[in-house]
Amino acid sequence: MPFVELETSLPAARLPRDLPAKLCAAVATILDKPQERVNVTVRSDAAMVLSGSAAPCAQLVVSSIGVVGTAEQNKGHSARLFDFLTKELGLGPERINIRFYPLEPWQIGKNGTVMTFL
Repeated sequence: MPFVELETSLPAARLPRDLPAKLCAAVATILDKPQERVNVTVRSDAAMVLSGSAAPCAQLVVSSIGVVGTAEQNKGHSARLFDFLTKELGLGPERINIRFYPLEPWQIGKNGTVMTFL
């Protein structure tokens, strides 16, 4: 059950209208998870500074069980996510950061319990 949060200083009008759906599909493919399990949040117009500069930028946070826990996994995910984000946002890779957080099943609540018991 991946959770993906994209925050950008770009105005909403500059983002593709279908960005959340496209990001969901891309993450599902990249992480090899069903789209029905991917949760995406996109926030635009954020006041942001990246590497000391207020030029347009973005940060992506990817949290998931089992697929973002090693450097080797994240190296591959990072390359593919950067390809997607630079294309869709029109930003250079130096204006984007990605953070990966591995999750355990007991850290995700669903249907009145946690994933451990589903």
